Amino acid sequence: MPRGIGLPPSSWTLAILLLVYSLTGLVGHDPWKSDDAVTIGVVHDLLTRGDWLTPGLAGRPYPDAPVYYWVAAGFAKLASAVLPVHQSARLASGLFTLLALAFILFAARELHGPDQSSAAPLLLAGSVGFIYHAHEAQPMLATLTAYTAAYWALTQFNRRPVLGALSFGSALGFGCLANGLTPVLPLIPVAGFVAWRSERRLYSTLLMLASLLLAAAIVASWLVPVYATSPTFFAAIVAQESEQIAGTAQPLLSLLRFLFMLPWYAWPALPLACWTLWAKRRQLGSQALSMPLAALLITLLLASLWLGPRSVPALLLLPPLVLLAVPAVPTLRRGAANAFDWFGMITFSFFALLVWVGWSAMVFDWPPRLARQVVRLAPGFVGHFSLLPVLVTVAATLAWSWLIATSPRSPMRGVLHWMAGLTLLWLLVTSLWMPWIDYGKSYRQVSLSLAAALPEKRRCIASVSVGDPVLASLDYFSGIRTIPSTMTASASCDLLLIHGAPRYSGVAANIGWRKIWEGGRPAERAEGDRLHLFQRDAPQTGQPGR
Repeated sequence: MPRGIGLPPSSWTLAILLLVYSLTGLVGHDPWKSDDAVTIGVVHDLLTRGDWLTPGLAGRPYPDAPVYYWVAAGFAKLASAVLPVHQSARLASGLFTLLALAFILFAARELHGPDQSSAAPLLLAGSVGFIYHAHEAQPMLATLTAYTAAYWALTQFNRRPVLGALSFGSALGFGCLANGLTPVLPLIPVAGFVAWRSERRLYSTLLMLASLLLAAAIVASWLVPVYATSPTFFAAIVAQESEQIAGTAQPLLSLLRFLFMLPWYAWPALPLACWTLWAKRRQLGSQALSMPLAALLITLLLASLWLGPRSVPALLLLPPLVLLAVPAVPTLRRGAANAFDWFGMITFSFFALLVWVGWSAMVFDWPPRLARQVVRLAPGFVGHFSLLPVLVTVAATLAWSWLIATSPRSPMRGVLHWMAGLTLLWLLVTSLWMPWIDYGKSYRQVSLSLAAALPEKRRCIASVSVGDPVLASLDYFSGIRTIPSTMTASASCDLLLIHGAPRYSGVAANIGWRKIWEGGRPAERAEGDRLHLFQRDAPQTGQPGR
């Protein structure tokens, strides 16, 4: 049998593994009803409207920081000849994921040495909560990159303080332009902690203040033109940031929800970080442990106060957890290390087999009971055999079998197998199951059906309870734009689009409206999950549906 890869993995081996991880699943499916659809909708609006300064969504202002949309639109332009916008835009996520993995590697190398550092990107990529967001159009990935770059910059303050200050200020400014001020604010007290612990405290503090000025200058390079050309948009940005900084209604409840989320979301980094804290409890004052521990506690507390316990902001908790987890990899007791390794190998081999069986049910209607379940969950879906995805997934399955059979004994083997197994599972699902998943999640057919039902002569379409993901999908697929029913201009509209049961919005009791269309994705059969289009013959005073 050919010799397996060496451990720790070489630079080229690690780069190939991370590249496969980052690019798998970015293309081959429509925007889904999530942040993915909203982000692609903003990129589409940017490309069609040509205004790169003030993001918009479906013809409406969308006050948000622009960096991710700029990069995604750049990829869309570069790849326009071979990929549609919704697929090429996601390549920005691949870029930011690779950058985040690279910077966490550099930070771990500074804190823990080159022998252990390759565990850091493997742990970050292997985090269960990271894999989906890493492969959707997600602006928080740019902020995650800023976080990992900032942590690397903070490790430079003792040896190369000027480089550290310049890098930290650049990362902070970039993070603000990636997702706004509030998500990156936790980095400032972390920087203050590092300056306070520095060998040259006053000098480091002055450099840190200079880095804040650099960050402010980077942010001003966008905000000043925005203020000069669109004061209304600037005011909306300020109001949004002020609302976030005011804090969540129940920060303690948010903290508890984060804590309940982390055991699965940050697996396996969380248990390894806990082992580090226990095994090296007498070394907690060292920079290698104190900086990531302080970063974790500060980010957890401020995210609970400002961002809320959602899966997306929880991404910002992963880098400090990973940096804490790295020292546990070589010090884990042999029995625990072997148990973790076997758990990963058995788990991902079992789930890989299930994916293959599920694909057989979709394509060949075997096993019959599972095939009936497939149709029940996605009515109308018809599976087709496609050679290229099968060849890719067969090769990936064989590579996985070779990897687990030939990997040499090493403390890093369990981490490598976990990351490779998670990548294999993601590749199998996004290659074999993607037609079925896309059929149930895409709004393409809903948008085309709605466009066909619209009268040729119409004034405008008012909307009630239609969320941003649906608005983005309707605009992207069919060019359908609506006016919110809360706006005065909607009173003159002769069409009304409602997401949810019409009786709850008052339309069912409103004389003069008649339903002309109803639609939803295949699994959306309940009235409250579907879209409803109403028409009236003459404009009424007041607002639609009120």
